[in-house]
Amino acid sequence: MRSCSQFTILGLVVTFVATASGGIQSQDRTPKGEWRYFGGDKAYTRYAPLDQINGNNVDKLRIAWRRSAVNDTLVKSFPDLRPNAYLRATPIVVDGVLYTQNTHGLVMALDGETGTPIWEQPLFEPTQEEANGTSTRGVDYWEGSSNDKRIFAIRGEYLYAVNAKTGQLHPDFGDRGRVSLRFQTGQPLAGRFGDSTGPLVIRNVVIVTGNTAGAGDGGNKKEAAPEDVRGFDAKTGKLLWTFHVVPQPGEFGNDTWGNESWKVAGDLGAWNQMTGDEELGYVYVPLSAPTAAWYGGWRPGDNLYSNTVVALDAKTGKRIWHYQLIHHDLWEWDNVGPAMLGEITVDGRRIKALMQANKNAFLYVLDRTNGKPVWPIEERPVPPSTVPGEQASATQPFPTKPPAFDRQGLSDDDLIDYTPELKQRAREIVKDYVFGSLYTPPSVPSDQPGGKKGTLVQPGAWGSVNWNTGAFDPDTGIYYAVSQTMGPANRSVRKQDDPEATMEYADFGPRPGAAPRAQGAGGGGRGGQGGGPPSGVSAFSIDGLPIIKGPYGRITALNLNTGTHVWTAANGDGPRHHPLLKHLNLPPLGVPNRPAPLLTKTLLFIGEGSNAVNGTADIDWAWGKKFRAYDKATGKVIWEFELPSGTTAGPMTYMLKGKQYIVVSVGARDHSPEFVALALP
Repeated sequence: MRSCSQFTILGLVVTFVATASGGIQSQDRTPKGEWRYFGGDKAYTRYAPLDQINGNNVDKLRIAWRRSAVNDTLVKSFPDLRPNAYLRATPIVVDGVLYTQNTHGLVMALDGETGTPIWEQPLFEPTQEEANGTSTRGVDYWEGSSNDKRIFAIRGEYLYAVNAKTGQLHPDFGDRGRVSLRFQTGQPLAGRFGDSTGPLVIRNVVIVTGNTAGAGDGGNKKEAAPEDVRGFDAKTGKLLWTFHVVPQPGEFGNDTWGNESWKVAGDLGAWNQMTGDEELGYVYVPLSAPTAAWYGGWRPGDNLYSNTVVALDAKTGKRIWHYQLIHHDLWEWDNVGPAMLGEITVDGRRIKALMQANKNAFLYVLDRTNGKPVWPIEERPVPPSTVPGEQASATQPFPTKPPAFDRQGLSDDDLIDYTPELKQRAREIVKDYVFGSLYTPPSVPSDQPGGKKGTLVQPGAWGSVNWNTGAFDPDTGIYYAVSQTMGPANRSVRKQDDPEATMEYADFGPRPGAAPRAQGAGGGGRGGQGGGPPSGVSAFSIDGLPIIKGPYGRITALNLNTGTHVWTAANGDGPRHHPLLKHLNLPPLGVPNRPAPLLTKTLLFIGEGSNAVNGTADIDWAWGKKFRAYDKATGKVIWEFELPSGTTAGPMTYMLKGKQYIVVSVGARDHSPEFVALALP
């Protein structure tokens, strides 16, 4: 069964039009100069219409203030506490006050002009267990009345309601200010709840996604908690609704889980940011891959709502529409990053658009009111599976516009070719594997002489994109995709030999350099499931160089009024100074990390990521301290600045007392996490 919203419509081609009244508008209601959601606005555009800092003066930017994200008192009180350098939090700004989480996950308020702390959320109980915590990507703000302003945050297994003025918990919300998020009813397989994203408030409802630690048991078992989406009353904390991400009997999509696999399937909740249209009252949820994604012989069918963007009524939780981007996923290509919202003009027609990126390097552009594609998305035949008992989907959806923004599939032309010797060494590595076009399925490694060792797929283990990708400019209709290319992952399965296993086949691994399975709030994503080296470096590299050519970190500008490619730029030097390459005088090759962009009226800002970010390859050129400003129209670097450390979260900007600030979260394995504010003198 295919998604009820997978329509084919006429191709639409237009000449780009951008005028003040010409139809490219944001649905943003954020007061000018503020940053009220950690993506800038509920549409998660990562855009602010500010231009005090511009191309003429950006070179004068200096550090205005710095604020540690570590609570020293907490560390002294609990000596065993190990603060996490991966500071995920992007602050919000309301009335000149920054609200964010520190690296322990506790909400804090900072003076926007100086970074001076105003208050910090106290521990619910003064215990070691309560002290342990990590930040999510952000908090949200809700104003019930002039005397009732709340900051909502997720920390560990709880949703907290914090008084925006005092930092104290609201006693009338849940149990003394917090609500347990542990999956309970009908979810006997659930582990501890975790969330790396944060809540979204639409009107008077707080929406929460989240994951369960250890879901899917690392590919050994098919049983996992479904990780449903839930809505809570912003005033009381009462559970208002639950949306089943694995449809139950009588619900639409239940028949897409053959062999009654819906009874045990799960691990497909959203671990990425939600977005909301406050005028429509809709929340958009990017759901991920199903249990132990590489083998699906036990779950025949398309498997809704895995790999699906779902529009829900924020008040009731009822499905408005859905669109499945990948049927019967076998590659763990989740929907990643937020489903960004904006208005585009196509063939003279204004469209309330939704832009959903996937790890497979496609951007799917839909009408957010009904889920219909803006340009045709074609169901095309893809290779069948050779794994016994596996029935891969015969077709997959291919967007006709815009073009893919990074490499898809693997061919000889993709192999590194900066010198003939490098090309030959890359060929020697890949000859032992199956590889081909996008959606070439996993295979069973052969023990026979000359047999293949598995399937190499590109995008690799962490996907072309992740939580960090995307920024949308409502003035021009241009979407900026931030992606990485670090080489293929071995997607292969083996016959189970574990007597406690409940799947016939499991992922083939772990392999050399395997990354640990991401879990809960500390994992930051699913990219490490089943092993596979961080970004594919350790197993498939040539003296630390990827076996495919760069750019390894790139920014791609896509015009969504025409569905066309505008420009691509490498972000950072990458390995151009590697001993095997330094004599070649190559151009920048790009840093393969997960930095998030920031758009202003005139500039595109982006860092280079950090080695504190999960999945970063253990090589010195896979991250950096540089923070750059790009010309939005051309991709040309017009300024760069060295920060105290690498960026770990999305940068943001705001105006206060006539001055524009840019705040960046930084940290590294050898650098304590902190917030750094930049401003003109």
